Amino acid sequence: MSNIAINGFGRIGRLALRAALTKYPNITISAVNTSGSMDIHGWALLFKYDTAYGKFSKEIIVHESAQEGEIGSIEVDGKKIPFLAFRNPEEIPWGRYTTETVLESTGVFRTRADAEKHLAGGAKRIVISAPPKGGTIKTVMCSINDSDAHGETVISNGSCTTYSAAPVIKTVLSHFGIEKMTLTTIHAYTSDQRLLDNSHKDLRRARSAAQNIIPTSSGSAEAIVAIMPELAGKFESSAMRVPVMTGSLSDHTFLLPRSVTVEEVNDAFKQESEGQFKSIMTVTEDPIVSSDIIGNDASAIVDLSLTSVIDGNLLKVYSWYDNEWSYACRLIELAASSILTLCKTNRRTHSISPFQYC
Repeated sequence: MSNIAINGFGRIGRLALRAALTKYPNITISAVNTSGSMDIHGWALLFKYDTAYGKFSKEIIVHESAQEGEIGSIEVDGKKIPFLAFRNPEEIPWGRYTTETVLESTGVFRTRADAEKHLAGGAKRIVISAPPKGGTIKTVMCSINDSDAHGETVISNGSCTTYSAAPVIKTVLSHFGIEKMTLTTIHAYTSDQRLLDNSHKDLRRARSAAQNIIPTSSGSAEAIVAIMPELAGKFESSAMRVPVMTGSLSDHTFLLPRSVTVEEVNDAFKQESEGQFKSIMTVTEDPIVSSDIIGNDASAIVDLSLTSVIDGNLLKVYSWYDNEWSYACRLIELAASSILTLCKTNRRTHSISPFQYC
């Protein structure tokens, strides 16, 4: 049994809790630390109802608490999960709740020095739910480089786009080689953008997320080069934020060292989706759209009907991904203290149907 706590109860924190309570019976959520901006009833309601994923499938019982630092708890399947309200990581008493691993999902504490503040309260390991900062934290991904987690106190789970692209890129690299490449993620908007035009340090993200296609940056190339160093200097990435809540698409363009056919490329993806990447990548030949993959836990859903080749060695590959749910599932898997067993043996069927796990 793995005891995992969640620090930060935003989109990813809430979906990570849903995943833990519905998909992974050997994982115990020991506590959830919130911003303290609402009482326990508010957090419980926000967890119970979700605009993208619908109502949570299990009964939730809310309890208030008089214990110092706690705002209450929620009870699911007879198990109580304490909710806390600490602003500073070093003040959170993780040891009180026998926490082994903390999911750092605030998006704030992304350097080693900041993340390690959780150790002061009794945590043993920290998994950051975003690309790390500072250059000293390893990015570790299930089925890609999960053995790199050995001996690490702080690791990063990369990003949803990194997970969408990494198995695709690794497949092309191992089967055909890569001279150079670009990646553009056509990405659902996130809470970092503005609902209406307002101030933001990124002037494009300052514009209304619900009304615009917004070009912005993506750190996925840097994260992938960190785990595939042979691509250094050969890979750039960017993002286009679009007006959908969730459901995104990675657009990969590869210049290959030799000529290939569409059939040859698609056969490679079929092979790897049943082999090395069975736990994180699947393929489809259906003419799907973004809403069709909401609730699918595959990190990369390769759309084989969109694969194209120009003049033999210019390759285009597209992979769909639910940028919230699939990433939350990988986060829980990576955070489990049985990381290697869970990442490599959790083989699932990625059916193209919404809300299958919520």
